[in-house]
Amino acid sequence: MPSDAAPSDALARGREALARHAWREAYDLLAQADREAGSPGLSAGDLEALGEAALFAADRDAATDARERAFAAYLAEPNPVRAAYLALAMGRQHAFEGRPSIASGWVRRAERLLEGLPESYAHGHLALVRGDHARLTGNTDVALAQAEEAIAIAERVRDAELRAWGLSRLGAMRIAAGDAPDGLAMLEEASIAAVNGELPPYTSGIICCTMIAACRDLTDYQRAAEWIEATDRYCRRQSVPGFPGACRIHRAELVALGGGWERAEDELVKATAEFGQLGPTPPLAAGFYALGEVRRLRGELGTAEEALRQAHGLGQSPQPALALIRLAQRKVAAAATAIDRAVDEGRAEPWSLVRLLPAQVEIAIAAGARDRADKAARELGEIVSAHPTPALNASVHVSLGRVRLAEQDPGAADRELREGIRLWREVGNPYEVARARALLAQTLHILGDEEDAGLELQAASDEFARLGAAGDLAATERALAVAMERASRPAQVQKTFMFTDIVGSTRLAEVLGNEAWEGLLRWHDRTLRSLIERSHGQVINGTGDGFFAAFDSAGQAVESAMAIQAGLAKQRQASGFALDVRIGLHTGEANRRGEDFSGMGVHVAARIAALAGAGEILASEATLADSAAIAVADYREARLKGVRKPVAIASIAWR
Repeated sequence: MPSDAAPSDALARGREALARHAWREAYDLLAQADREAGSPGLSAGDLEALGEAALFAADRDAATDARERAFAAYLAEPNPVRAAYLALAMGRQHAFEGRPSIASGWVRRAERLLEGLPESYAHGHLALVRGDHARLTGNTDVALAQAEEAIAIAERVRDAELRAWGLSRLGAMRIAAGDAPDGLAMLEEASIAAVNGELPPYTSGIICCTMIAACRDLTDYQRAAEWIEATDRYCRRQSVPGFPGACRIHRAELVALGGGWERAEDELVKATAEFGQLGPTPPLAAGFYALGEVRRLRGELGTAEEALRQAHGLGQSPQPALALIRLAQRKVAAAATAIDRAVDEGRAEPWSLVRLLPAQVEIAIAAGARDRADKAARELGEIVSAHPTPALNASVHVSLGRVRLAEQDPGAADRELREGIRLWREVGNPYEVARARALLAQTLHILGDEEDAGLELQAASDEFARLGAAGDLAATERALAVAMERASRPAQVQKTFMFTDIVGSTRLAEVLGNEAWEGLLRWHDRTLRSLIERSHGQVINGTGDGFFAAFDSAGQAVESAMAIQAGLAKQRQASGFALDVRIGLHTGEANRRGEDFSGMGVHVAARIAALAGAGEILASEATLADSAAIAVADYREARLKGVRKPVAIASIAWR
């Protein structure tokens, strides 16, 4: 079409639709105008616009055809700078879609067109393409230098779009090299230009998706949510109906994080269908990986593996999700081989390890490789220290908790897991909270706290059921059944038991009257309970006129008994009256159910207390043998009711 000719009605309406970002309408009208124009067709600028509309309308072949024709038209004008820019765009597209030879041809064409020309924005885009090639071939230094050169050219020629591309590339590479704070700052600057409407829609979409993907990889979910919200506002303000598929993938990943797995899966199915029309692309691979991960969490291992294999075929690593599937299938050796290889390959980009190392910890423990698990947990902590976020810190604490639990250090495991649970709650990830609670239940069992262990297991089971995590739910229900069976059987423990009793309580109650007697009993209960607990004893229950208590050591029990008698003597001196209390002590085995004790050890302690006189502490030989330097008197053997053999007892000289 001659440049001075009036545009056709379809062309004018197509340009207007393009300005409104009505992509399908613009594509249909511009294609109509192209047909009506005959040969040579639309101008170079209108052909480029047709290619953009086709791209957003998800017609990849039409977009490629329009761009190639636009390139030829720019050559004919002649406009070698714009032709070179389009050649680089075509090269980038073919590389993106897995055709490196064709991509290389387009890049060399651009290089020849730019030879000898004054510096322009196209030279900056050439630097970016060269940097991409260097990065893919492992030459990180050259890749960084080319990105920096692109930014420098953008500033010299004052091209905002080129500068945003350069900042986005350089920021992503800085993060991959381990400098997350600096890399994120660059991505944020580029993304502000995108959501502020300073860049073309296609460029804005790529840059925003790069930003959100980096946040996802760093598990910086709060930052990711902020940029998704900002991108949504941009789309509404610019009348852009949304970037095809990519943002839907990132949004679905955040929905899955919050536990909305069914909704996330629906979004991912739609997103992969959208991208499938554009051919093999990294976002399509990322969509299949996210879909496989959601299905893995739901326990649908077969369909999860199928999605992960599709992601792998498109160039995305299926790890750590595939290794965790192997672990769930109890193929521990295969899981360990897969995750170890992925970690070794990921060392070129340290921040990629934050997604791999927690899985390596879990799998190594299952394989019995505690040293490898400990090393992985420590390495994770070192990486995260450079850019700590609640999610990353939670992952570190839970990984360390797993290791400490495997090392039979329940105290340390308890501390790490509780902090991990707190942080995962802060992030809003109910699945990880439930998994950490299941681990905490194992820790509490080792610590002997069966009641709290059962509570944590039940809470984890309830959350897995709500989420639909079939595999985790089945494992937790099995653990609950074992815990219930364990709780139904009494545990055998070694304790020192104490019984106290007020001597002559019936006569005192009659003399004092009910009101005064109740007041005296309250004083007695408060005083004895305080003295028992001060010596780290546990009051099991009251016996009417006394207490039944248990101590971990004989020394604690003797100390408490002597403190009780000394306290009563002091009260007697101060007021002229105090209750007479007798105390019996015995160290032995007993059955423990919850907080209660029964068995021969308890029975012997009660019988010894019944033999004691007013103000006396009577203890068995077993208790005295475990108590150092205790003066005793009246050593004798006593026959106790219900006890077959005589028991050696003695009175402790507490005064």
